[in-house]
Amino acid sequence: MDFPSMKPLHLSLLVLANVAWAASFSMFKVLSPRLDAGNVVALRYGLAAVFLLLFWRWLPGTAPRGGDLGRAMAMGVIVFTLSPRLQVTGVQLGKAVDASVLMALDPLVVSVAAAVFLREPVGPRRLAGLILGLTGVLLMSEVWRSNYHVPALAANTLILLSFVCDATYSVMGKPLVSRAGLFKVLAVAVASGAVVDFLLDGPSTIRAVVTLSPRDWLLLVYLALICTVAGYSLWFAVIKESPVSCVALTIFVQPIAGAAIAMAWLGESIDWGRILGGVVIVAGMIVGFSRQISRSHLKALPVL
Repeated sequence: MDFPSMKPLHLSLLVLANVAWAASFSMFKVLSPRLDAGNVVALRYGLAAVFLLLFWRWLPGTAPRGGDLGRAMAMGVIVFTLSPRLQVTGVQLGKAVDASVLMALDPLVVSVAAAVFLREPVGPRRLAGLILGLTGVLLMSEVWRSNYHVPALAANTLILLSFVCDATYSVMGKPLVSRAGLFKVLAVAVASGAVVDFLLDGPSTIRAVVTLSPRDWLLLVYLALICTVAGYSLWFAVIKESPVSCVALTIFVQPIAGAAIAMAWLGESIDWGRILGGVVIVAGMIVGFSRQISRSHLKALPVL
């Protein structure tokens, strides 16, 4: 069966985006003494919404209308209100490195959702890549240890539930951006989520703002502009042309990058099990993306 391909440029940009997203786990941990999960979410998506709405008139494409407008708003509440609250709470209850490892389950959730709701085929190479990626997660978690136990079960459960919510962005978003401008769909979704976030946590967030340092604001701006505006726009642009299940494989970058960042920044431990798991995850990406990169685009790349 012939599957649609992904442009090498898109793959490269998504790898960079996933490294940027991986850093957010450590940032949640750094912000936790001054901001709870609701405060982080309200400020992150509030800043992103303000930025997108200020530039609304210059955003390309048409705005979603009618039923698409309602779907974009509903998607925004699920992805930018419910999902991040589950994820930030899970990270703050547990460890950033564990959250990074769990991220490798996200491609499986997204691929299954795309297969069920978008009728996308999941070929044997992508399936093998997913299996290798999940094997890498088990190795990074060192499940063979006699004293192994699921660390912070409640925290990890919250993170896993957030992945189910995240899948909504791809499953609902792909049809939406085929009928309306992707930036305007994102603006509507982020603004809808931000409104609900401030209805839930506005007063406590305003009180917490006065305790923030310049570094805290830099982290929040990074989360709003790089991880949200740039990252989610890129994701929309790529899934518009490529299968969601193929694009989702790039998320396997996050366990490796997130664990490395948590080790370097927060001093969290990393060992040979996580290193070996990282190698297997990379192998999974190579297998999953084989024959998924467009040869015509590869020939068009400049020779360095």
